Amino acid sequence: MPDLNELLQLATDTFADRLGQVQPDQWDVPTPCEGWSVRDLVAHVVGGNAMAVALLGGASTEDAVALFTGTELADDVAAQFAEGAAAQLAAFAGDGTATQVLHHPMGDLPGEVVHGFRVGDLTLHAWDLSRAIGADETLPAPLVEAVYASLEPMAPMLGATGMFGDGPSGDASAEAPLQQRLLDLAGRRA
Repeated sequence: MPDLNELLQLATDTFADRLGQVQPDQWDVPTPCEGWSVRDLVAHVVGGNAMAVALLGGASTEDAVALFTGTELADDVAAQFAEGAAAQLAAFAGDGTATQVLHHPMGDLPGEVVHGFRVGDLTLHAWDLSRAIGADETLPAPLVEAVYASLEPMAPMLGATGMFGDGPSGDASAEAPLQQRLLDLAGRRA
């Protein structure tokens, strides 16, 4: 399996590809994330990238959350995403980031855990964006495998977090393709 930096690059590229397919009349289209338009979803991802960079730079939880929740999309969203994503990739590539303690809104966490969160966020929201705009919904297999492996042990708790819809349905067959099982696990009913 690729390392986290390779997975983050692949997840970034996948989301950027879907973002590049958004048409001007699709910014207000609803996404599978309840109450979120395409614009809201993209602002969430851009804000998440900024929050991760801030946390890796030693920001407090409050300062990082302010960046995350206060994200406004620029006129050139693709450039804004690319700049923030490049900063995130560079920040996670630094020495010692895996063990660095970050003051994440979920509590103090090692950088490696937050790194994994960012891979999952970009991956799942690439699918959400694809579904919303009618693009190809296929996710790269290494991302599907990594995100499924990180979420599956938490299956019983996912619905209660409020971040994964109702969580797993319990209806996903073990024989179903892994992407389908991942989407179900993450509260997405493909």
